[in-house]
Amino acid sequence: MAEKKATAKKATETKAPAAKKSTTTKKAAAVKEAVAVNAENIGFKAGDVYQALAAANKALSVEEIAKAATISAEETLLGLGWLFKEGKLVSTEGNKVALA
Repeated sequence: MAEKKATAKKATETKAPAAKKSTTTKKAAAVKEAVAVNAENIGFKAGDVYQALAAANKALSVEEIAKAATISAEETLLGLGWLFKEGKLVSTEGNKVALA
Protein backbone atom coordinates (compact mmCIF):
# COMPACT_ATOMS: atom_id res chain seq x y z
CA MET A 1 0.00 0.00 0.00
CA ALA A 2 2.86 2.34 0.61
CA GLU A 3 3.83 2.12 -3.03
CA LYS A 4 0.39 3.17 -4.25
CA LYS A 5 0.51 6.32 -2.12
CA ALA A 6 3.89 7.27 -3.56
CA THR A 7 2.71 6.96 -7.16
CA ALA A 8 -0.42 8.95 -6.40
CA LYS A 9 1.75 11.75 -5.00
CA LYS A 10 3.92 11.85 -8.13
CA ALA A 11 0.89 12.12 -10.38
CA THR A 12 -0.47 15.14 -8.51
CA GLU A 13 2.93 16.82 -8.39
CA THR A 14 3.37 16.65 -12.15
CA LYS A 15 -0.11 17.99 -12.87
CA ALA A 16 0.17 21.05 -10.65
CA PRO A 17 2.79 22.95 -12.71
CA ALA A 18 0.85 22.27 -15.91
CA ALA A 19 -2.25 23.86 -14.41
CA LYS A 20 -0.30 26.99 -13.48
CA LYS A 21 1.14 27.24 -16.95
CA SER A 22 -2.21 27.23 -18.72
CA THR A 23 -3.89 29.74 -16.41
CA THR A 24 -1.23 32.45 -16.47
CA THR A 25 -1.16 34.76 -19.46
CA LYS A 26 0.91 37.85 -20.00
CA LYS A 27 -0.23 40.75 -22.11
CA ALA A 28 2.38 42.55 -24.14
CA ALA A 29 2.40 46.24 -23.30
CA ALA A 30 2.79 48.65 -26.16
CA VAL A 31 6.02 50.53 -25.62
CA LYS A 32 6.25 53.88 -27.32
CA GLU A 33 9.71 54.68 -28.57
CA ALA A 34 11.08 57.99 -27.33
CA VAL A 35 12.54 60.48 -29.77
CA ALA A 36 16.09 61.51 -28.94
CA VAL A 37 16.14 65.30 -28.88
CA ASN A 38 19.69 66.37 -29.66
CA ALA A 39 21.26 68.37 -32.46
CA GLU A 40 22.70 65.35 -34.25
CA ASN A 41 19.46 63.36 -34.31
CA ILE A 42 17.34 66.34 -35.35
CA GLY A 43 19.83 67.14 -38.11
CA PHE A 44 19.49 63.60 -39.48
CA LYS A 45 15.68 63.86 -39.37
CA ALA A 46 15.90 67.19 -41.19
CA GLY A 47 17.91 65.43 -43.90
CA ASP A 48 15.26 62.70 -44.14
CA VAL A 49 12.53 65.33 -44.48
CA TYR A 50 14.50 67.25 -47.11
CA GLN A 51 15.12 64.10 -49.16
CA ALA A 52 11.43 63.12 -49.00
CA LEU A 53 10.36 66.57 -50.22
CA ALA A 54 13.00 66.60 -52.95
CA ALA A 55 11.93 63.16 -54.19
CA ALA A 56 8.24 64.13 -54.22
CA ASN A 57 8.96 67.43 -56.00
CA LYS A 58 5.69 68.86 -54.65
CA ALA A 59 4.21 70.17 -51.41
CA LEU A 60 3.43 67.49 -48.82
CA SER A 61 1.63 67.37 -45.48
CA VAL A 62 3.35 66.28 -42.27
CA GLU A 63 1.76 62.83 -42.49
CA GLU A 64 2.82 62.41 -46.13
CA ILE A 65 6.40 63.42 -45.31
CA ALA A 66 6.52 61.02 -42.36
CA LYS A 67 5.31 58.17 -44.53
CA ALA A 68 7.72 58.98 -47.38
CA ALA A 69 10.69 59.34 -45.02
CA THR A 70 9.62 56.37 -42.84
CA ILE A 71 9.92 58.39 -39.63
CA SER A 72 7.35 59.35 -36.99
CA ALA A 73 5.26 62.51 -37.11
CA GLU A 74 7.17 63.91 -34.11
CA GLU A 75 10.50 63.37 -35.86
CA THR A 76 9.07 64.97 -38.99
CA LEU A 77 8.08 68.07 -37.04
CA LEU A 78 11.56 68.33 -35.52
CA GLY A 79 13.10 68.11 -38.99
CA LEU A 80 10.66 70.66 -40.39
CA GLY A 81 11.55 73.11 -37.63
CA TRP A 82 15.23 72.75 -38.45
CA LEU A 83 14.63 73.33 -42.18
CA PHE A 84 12.26 76.27 -41.59
CA LYS A 85 14.88 77.93 -39.41
CA GLU A 86 17.44 77.53 -42.21
CA GLY A 87 14.98 79.04 -44.72
CA LYS A 88 14.81 75.92 -46.89
CA LEU A 89 11.02 75.47 -46.67
CA VAL A 90 7.90 77.46 -47.46
CA SER A 91 4.34 76.94 -46.30
CA THR A 92 1.61 76.43 -48.85
CA GLU A 93 -2.17 76.39 -48.55
CA GLY A 94 -3.74 73.33 -46.95
CA ASN A 95 -1.03 72.90 -44.25
CA LYS A 96 1.49 71.57 -46.73
CA VAL A 97 5.21 72.27 -46.96
CA ALA A 98 7.44 72.61 -50.03
CA LEU A 99 11.11 73.25 -50.64
CA ALA A 100 11.96 76.93 -51.02
